[in-house]
Amino acid sequence: MNFPSPLERGRLVQRYKRFFADVVMDDGREITAHCPNPGAMLGLNIPGLPVWLSRSDDPKRKLAHTLELMEVDGGLVGINTMHPNRLVAEALAHDVIPELTGYSSIRREVNYGTNSRVDFLLETPDRAPCWLEIKNCHLMRTPGLAEFPDCVAARSSKHLRELAAMVEEGHRAVALFVVQRTDCEGFLACGELDPLFAKTLDEVAAKGVEVLVYTCGMSETGVQITRRLPWLKAP
Repeated sequence: MNFPSPLERGRLVQRYKRFFADVVMDDGREITAHCPNPGAMLGLNIPGLPVWLSRSDDPKRKLAHTLELMEVDGGLVGINTMHPNRLVAEALAHDVIPELTGYSSIRREVNYGTNSRVDFLLETPDRAPCWLEIKNCHLMRTPGLAEFPDCVAARSSKHLRELAAMVEEGHRAVALFVVQRTDCEGFLACGELDPLFAKTLDEVAAKGVEVLVYTCGMSETGVQITRRLPWLKAP
């Protein structure tokens, strides 16, 4: 996934009300940007961190700029939670994820469960349908270890239970965590911040829900899913 235009660099002043970020650009401009991330952004909401923003010329937008990347410890971190589904769609189209190849139909936002929509439904003749739920991950507290979630994620726990229900019906179900960082070598469910989610992930995996974790290549020009990371179990 390439950014449609070159990103602009600045430094974070503050992130507030979840969806707003004040930034001083490298050329001295002071702007307010859209922050497309409803999470806590632990370790990423520190004033002074270098950030990269995209710009839209759409006159209907209230904020022209969108916060896309942050520089942390010399590496780039993607904070736009809208990107993982786009990244996965691109990866599926180009057979980048070996575990999810061989399907002739890929549908997005399909209704299932209780008032929910799965991110992707993969189908092909003579195979069980595959229900695919995507989760964005950018939290790293221990060097090299990606964690999810970064706050209580009741909705994500609900999605896991709905995936397990699909398995009980004889279907395939996959929870795919997309790590928008370049500095991680493993993944752990964050039981400290959301013990219910960590417990639910273990439970649904035992019932047959597949857990996949893939990291990304990050640059100021684009983001791509690259390689699989191991899912590590808490001791």
